[in-house]
Amino acid sequence: MTRRHDAIVIGGGHNGLTCAAYLARAGKRVLVLERRHIVGGAAVTEEVVPGFRFSVFSYLMSLLHPKVIADLDLRRHGFVVLPATDMFGPLPGGDGIIFSDDVARTQRHFSRFSRRDAAIYPEFDRYLMESVAVMRKLLLATPPDPSCRSWRAFRRTAAFLWEYRRYGGRLFRLVDLLTMSADDYLSEWFESTHVKAVLAYYCGIGTFVGPKSPGSAYVVMHHLMGEHAGAGGWGFVRGGMGAISDAIAAAAREKGAEIVTGAEVVGIDTRDGRATGVSLADGSRHEADVVVSNVSAKLTYLRMLKREQLPAELVRDVESYRTYSTAFKINIACERLPQYTGFRPEEAGFDYPTYTHIGPSIEYLERAYDDAKYGDMSRNPFITPVTPTHVDDTLAPPGKHVVNLFGGHAPYSLRDGDWTTRREELVGNVLRVIDEHAPGFSDGIIGMQVLTPPDIEAKIGSPHGHIFHGELQIDQLFWARPAPHWADYRTPIRNLYLCGSSAHPGGGVGAVVGHNAAREILRDWRRRDRRR
Repeated sequence: MTRRHDAIVIGGGHNGLTCAAYLARAGKRVLVLERRHIVGGAAVTEEVVPGFRFSVFSYLMSLLHPKVIADLDLRRHGFVVLPATDMFGPLPGGDGIIFSDDVARTQRHFSRFSRRDAAIYPEFDRYLMESVAVMRKLLLATPPDPSCRSWRAFRRTAAFLWEYRRYGGRLFRLVDLLTMSADDYLSEWFESTHVKAVLAYYCGIGTFVGPKSPGSAYVVMHHLMGEHAGAGGWGFVRGGMGAISDAIAAAAREKGAEIVTGAEVVGIDTRDGRATGVSLADGSRHEADVVVSNVSAKLTYLRMLKREQLPAELVRDVESYRTYSTAFKINIACERLPQYTGFRPEEAGFDYPTYTHIGPSIEYLERAYDDAKYGDMSRNPFITPVTPTHVDDTLAPPGKHVVNLFGGHAPYSLRDGDWTTRREELVGNVLRVIDEHAPGFSDGIIGMQVLTPPDIEAKIGSPHGHIFHGELQIDQLFWARPAPHWADYRTPIRNLYLCGSSAHPGGGVGAVVGHNAAREILRDWRRRDRRR
């Protein structure tokens, strides 16, 4: 059986749904095909322990772009943001540190560790936020091809440089962020290891680097680009992260998009160098004028297409595109929330820390990376415990709670043994670290879901289980993401596009890739229509 559409989107992750919604809004007949039983990709809410609903993969809302929220009217479709508190960082000896989007409040807490650091923090915040402002603008840009291999590429690059000429001085600051280690970058400003760790912590979230790794400073900024309330722009979504995907899907359906689950695409059909449709695992085919892939660039190019259809240079670039992951996720159903000995409500200014970072010093974070660098799990992992049920009563039975633990490092491949035999060791390390700061927490566990990188890969298809579809390093960003010459969401196959996180600007539940890809697809559509 063959069915025809204007556009087919492979994968119902939040970016694929976003792309579909924009295309449908433009009047296109769109079909979204999702392999799993549920849409959302890494932004899903599922009942894993009976009565408890987990944000299984992504766990906090920060990067979802305000333009997408407004364009798709997501609030009308059930998108509700609940506040996360300022970030709390437990420290040894029953102490703690607070990081807030309120500069004066952060200063006050930093002063307990270094008066000098507290005094300079407002200047640092202004300096970093000026770079963040440039990056926020770049999020919505389509990367040009600076090699200018064609007149079209030259025009795009020249237009890009002209548009950003007024940011020239600030672009040099981005070079520092893209090349320096988080530790070196922050050490130019701060002296306290606890203060530096508050910001350097972000560099390891979902990436296989430590705070002393070159290029890790950029990852700090990537996680602070959210434009919503809370430390770093973080917040919870009522109903879990799946509510974001559900709202985008509802917006797409409202405009006529068809979304089918349990539909595994195994191949992209082509003829004369042009995408013509897709083939499914059940033997069915669907035809379309345009095919858009929300899955990883590695899967798109190396599994769904024949390599001889692609330039050899692109195949090599995609093969070497780094996706090796060391991130783990443990979702816990429990009797009570962690009670941190270092948390004092009267000092913090709020009653309970719903957003916590356990990674008390630069040295601690680097040692966690050192273990993984040599092929082992971190003996003392850094951990982000978040507690959505403190503000959201839709996820657990009355009086019970959900705690999401995200952290590192847990390498995709272990030097000794494998995850079938060493999973409990990881759980033991994580719970020991939690209990050191919140004694007795592990005694109240009702059930849990443990996700190592191979588990994440098996469930959502991201190679090596990488939460960003690939490392956020200078050679894999902007006009090099996912490969040089092919960073504008287009591919060497005509009418085939990428809209997943392996394209610019990368991972995180931001929906920007889907937005940008839809814009370029519609531009090409209008160009083709004018030629007819």
